[in-house]
Amino acid sequence: MEDLQTLIDNFSFLETWEDKYQYLIDLGENLPALKAEYKKDCFKVAGCQSEVWLIASFENGKLFFKADSDAIMVKGIIFILMSIYSGKTPQQIKNIEVEKIFAKLGLQEHLSPSRRNGMMSMVEKIRFYADSMKK
Repeated sequence: MEDLQTLIDNFSFLETWEDKYQYLIDLGENLPALKAEYKKDCFKVAGCQSEVWLIASFENGKLFFKADSDAIMVKGIIFILMSIYSGKTPQQIKNIEVEKIFAKLGLQEHLSPSRRNGMMSMVEKIRFYADSMKK
């Protein structure tokens, strides 16, 4: 995964939505595929128009996420979310203002309402995992 500042820098060089869209697709193509054993209903993200599966592991006080989708643009969004949230503590996850980050990337105003709802459903599941690990 890219670090967040690298993603912000890369997106800042892209002037048009078409360029950002293509970069989002490129990021999605770099997302590691999730093994078939994790593509089960128990890992599915509710509220996404596309099929999205999200799993978490907890190591040394930090959460690490893996996810996949059947839609290439959604995979790009997942790539960004994994870059934002993976490797953070539950408290850090709780404090992340993802909408501000997507605004910095120049994506917030270009996501359709259904894609934005799906993104927020993924964020809710990430926060759910963080809340369940905060013991």
